[in-house]
Amino acid sequence: MSLNNTPSANRIHIGFFGQRNAGKSSVVNAVTNQDLALVSDVKGTTTDPVYKAMELLPLGPVVIIDTPGFDDEGTLGEMRVKKTKQVLNKTDIAILVVDGTIGKSACDNELIFLFEKKEIPYLVVYNKSDLVKDEISLSDNEISVSALKKTNIWELKEKIGQTVKLEEKKPIVADLVNPLDTVVLVVPIDESAPKGRLILPQQQTIRDLLEAGAISVVVKETELKETLEKLNNKVAMVITDSQAFEEVVKDVPKGILLTSFSILMARYKGYLETAVQGVEAIDTLSDGDIVLISEGCTHHRQCNDIGSVKIPRWIKNYTKKNIEIQTTSGMEFPEDLSKYKMIIHCGGCMLNEREVKYRMKCAVDQGIPFTNYGIMIAHMKGILKRSIEVFNEE
Repeated sequence: MSLNNTPSANRIHIGFFGQRNAGKSSVVNAVTNQDLALVSDVKGTTTDPVYKAMELLPLGPVVIIDTPGFDDEGTLGEMRVKKTKQVLNKTDIAILVVDGTIGKSACDNELIFLFEKKEIPYLVVYNKSDLVKDEISLSDNEISVSALKKTNIWELKEKIGQTVKLEEKKPIVADLVNPLDTVVLVVPIDESAPKGRLILPQQQTIRDLLEAGAISVVVKETELKETLEKLNNKVAMVITDSQAFEEVVKDVPKGILLTSFSILMARYKGYLETAVQGVEAIDTLSDGDIVLISEGCTHHRQCNDIGSVKIPRWIKNYTKKNIEIQTTSGMEFPEDLSKYKMIIHCGGCMLNEREVKYRMKCAVDQGIPFTNYGIMIAHMKGILKRSIEVFNEE
């Protein structure tokens, strides 16, 4: 996969923070070598987080995020600060831009407190060095630059590269198969499927299998039985859309491993064990309990949408209880989860690992069970044990 085609969720997220007029946008433009962010002498020019997926050496594929001033005021200002705090949840490295002619403010120190609280590696960048008369005493994670004169911008990019710990690429399924293994992927094509394309987890899984040297066979659930017969059931694994679990399990012999894209994503994003433990809460729900169903994307909901229609219906049929369902999507995720009895999250394919783990940690810290779509569906259909057998060695 080329760097330009790397999904945003798999890119390093670099967030630029600071108070108004510190020169965040100017530093962003200097680092990216393009006019990514609007620059003005007027305070508060950046009113919403600006995202740009790009390549940044020496890191490779990244997402650059320019945020509104953290000292913004008024009702709208409070909303912008809230959005900036949300950006923190997906930030892999934070760049605090400080006006070098003034030095750190109380606002800057508050941001540093948040970085450290959320365990986000960060750099402090003193901008406007061309206007500073006295040399600034710098710590190891600090640097003085001039966005206007492009002074120390190359050094800043090198420092960013040294601060981010590049991890080896994590497999989705490649480590669970052998070269020339045949893997059947079940992809339902119904009214909720996107037109003319496969969804991201399906694309990523196919690519992962190709890199592993395995053989991918993609079918609809209606053709699965005949496909397995033609292959003489010489199949290492079947991976299905979780919505089709009930139909698929009938056609897959016990000797063939079975799991779903959503369950693979839970492992890929680092919260499989928590999700498996959290799903048991469904059996303890009572009338009047509130369940949060949260999605990481903001797709147009179809008439039979899984998050807002199918799962709530399955929960009602499974529990036989009068459960209240609430939903969130995109960047929205409540900090206070105390009113919920459990959280059911999507696979998180559109969110980076840090944000998914942040949401999981919010739930765990507040004692709220946290699971995901695939684990929940498998549990309600009575096949959870089988759907995670593929991970037995883990």
